[in-house]
Amino acid sequence: MYFCTQKYLASLPVGALPRNSQSLENRPCKVEKMARKPTANKEELLVHLITIRVSDATLKRLEKLLIDSSCRSVGEVARKLLNKERINCFYRDASMAGPMEELALIRKELKSIGININQQTRYFNAVKSPAEKRFHSERTVELLVKADAKMERLFALIAKLAEKWLPRS
Repeated sequence: MYFCTQKYLASLPVGALPRNSQSLENRPCKVEKMARKPTANKEELLVHLITIRVSDATLKRLEKLLIDSSCRSVGEVARKLLNKERINCFYRDASMAGPMEELALIRKELKSIGININQQTRYFNAVKSPAEKRFHSERTVELLVKADAKMERLFALIAKLAEKWLPRS
């Protein structure tokens, strides 16, 4: 049970103090708890407990499956094996680490260049004199040239990845 001092104080008349036998800490109030939503199909609930013993080798195989799969516990791996359900395993290709890091870096740089172009455009539209407009337009052109070089590198990386992963047609 939860106690709610503020609600109790709000219910007291102005100037009234609680008696000693009614200390604030001992006054209960209802607090709504967020419970789990009831399932529509009661047969799907996991209500029966089964305890088994396995060898070290079997446990290591289950733990290896746990690490490689989307399962959250060894019990879930064992349940899926017992029910002959599919276990999705994820493997990481070490040869892709370099290109993926470079793609992430190019994405970050393109994002910052895009933000700078938006700022230059806002400054360009805010100023009135032609000299300031020329200055801001030249800065925007510099940023666009920078973005073009990054996009060329991006397209080269994508072409390399396409050669490796896409089937030849």
